[in-house]
Amino acid sequence: MSVVEDNPLGRYLKERRARLDPATLGLPLARRRTPGLRREEVAQRAHVSPTWYTWLEQGRGGAPSTEVLERLAGALQLSDVEREHLFLLAQNRPPEVRYQPAVDAPPRLQRVLDALEYCPAMLRTQTWDVVAWNRACAAVLNDYSAMPPDRRNILRHIFGNPAARRRIPNWDQDARFVVAAFRADVARAGATDAVQAMVEELCAANAEFAEMWSELEVREGYGEVAKLINHPVAGPISLEYNGLAVEGRPDLTMIIYHPATPADEALVRQLLGSVRKLP
Repeated sequence: MSVVEDNPLGRYLKERRARLDPATLGLPLARRRTPGLRREEVAQRAHVSPTWYTWLEQGRGGAPSTEVLERLAGALQLSDVEREHLFLLAQNRPPEVRYQPAVDAPPRLQRVLDALEYCPAMLRTQTWDVVAWNRACAAVLNDYSAMPPDRRNILRHIFGNPAARRRIPNWDQDARFVVAAFRADVARAGATDAVQAMVEELCAANAEFAEMWSELEVREGYGEVAKLINHPVAGPISLEYNGLAVEGRPDLTMIIYHPATPADEALVRQLLGSVRKLP
């Protein structure tokens, strides 16, 4: 028996409809010989021809359009990862991005942040709102707990907080990089419309941001570049930047700043051991 499937899309559709419960969808249970929904019931829910859907399961229906795949995903109640798999089978590409705002930061991820005792770390959304951070982040970078929840955004902090500017020696270079990376991230996430109001607000309030935004630059994250912080208490601290994807939460990115040298780590330790209130 060959392990290579000659009709993976049809098999996947058949398996998905077999997992649906007719009762929960308000469909009659009588005279069913197999579990799940009938082909004609899926076709009706997806607003396609029963004959064409049957052909699709049999590998004779031709390549379905994006619109039809979206309707099939809804009819079969597919999760995001199942929907993506459907598109990969049918069109050999993932579906278009559907932006969904992050709602929360799971406690398990906060525990990961807290375990990074001497590494400033945070969780940010696809629109660069900061939703969780650790003590090192508050001590070295910014204490987001002192900000209203709707203002905990990295761009708002960099362009709207004079203290942030004083802490970044290469402010113009870093700010341009941040704007370009932000533009790339929100476009990739399909969140351009979601950030439009904030972008317009920042453009109106800050001429430098307006100029940088108008340049239409796009960049990836910092990568191997070290970030220099001019801390008001500890002085210069060099940090290595890492942006990590969070498994199961594509709406979140974990940002970790690792002290670049033992001397930099000693400064972070000093700040965490101090009870002095930071400016």
